[in-house]
Amino acid sequence: MNTVAQDQPPRRGKGIYLLPNLLTTCCLFSGFYAVVAAIDKHFDHAGMAVFAAMIFDTLDGRIARLTRTETFFGKEYDSLADMVSFGLAPAIVAYQWGVVRIAEYGHYWGRFGWLACFFYAAAAAMRLARLNARAAVADKRYFEGLPSPSAAAIVAAFVWFFSEWHEPRLVGLFAAFAVTASAGALMVSRLGYPSFKQFDLDRRIRFVYLLLVPLFLILIFIDPPTMLLSMFGTYALSAPVLWVGRRLRRLTRRRPGVA
Repeated sequence: MNTVAQDQPPRRGKGIYLLPNLLTTCCLFSGFYAVVAAIDKHFDHAGMAVFAAMIFDTLDGRIARLTRTETFFGKEYDSLADMVSFGLAPAIVAYQWGVVRIAEYGHYWGRFGWLACFFYAAAAAMRLARLNARAAVADKRYFEGLPSPSAAAIVAAFVWFFSEWHEPRLVGLFAAFAVTASAGALMVSRLGYPSFKQFDLDRRIRFVYLLLVPLFLILIFIDPPTMLLSMFGTYALSAPVLWVGRRLRRLTRRRPGVA
């Protein structure tokens, strides 16, 4: 009997885990479909696809942690899928929806539109690169900068909301690209956003909080683009508003009292 062979631990296969990577592939496909739908001028479908990508992106990480199937390959694959679904897809959706229309108001308006879209895509790439570089030392309770899925949700919901208007005119088109550029700027900012990763499902909560969940689901079902834009817009604005509030409090404390 070969006792040496029995004492050696079994070698771990070099394959990949199916379920979490399958969910990441669904996230990637949703981002790809959002681009295709935008090219075909189906902007409502493009918006839905971005939000579907967010659901798959949430599930793949949680499933990997619950089943203890986290791998370096899965981490890198997830980042690449996020870049497509939350970086390129929202930028192309905004470009396809507005650049052709805004260019009708002048050549420089068209340049502003595609520059805003490119800035968003570049900001998403830098946001994801910074996240990966600081993953080991980052505070799990907060995100540094607006998360790319939330930024993508704002852009997709905004275009989805305005796509119901046949003629948004210059004001609506300018607002769309301003929101796109602002979402990109918030992604690369140093502002802190709560991550909700430490939320404990086993913890007791008040009954009123439990009622809010079906209420939000009903409101989203009634008017998806309006409610999603409101929810993610509020989340995106929360950090800048809190930062301004803290700055104002510091300034008032430094000023001497006025009799």
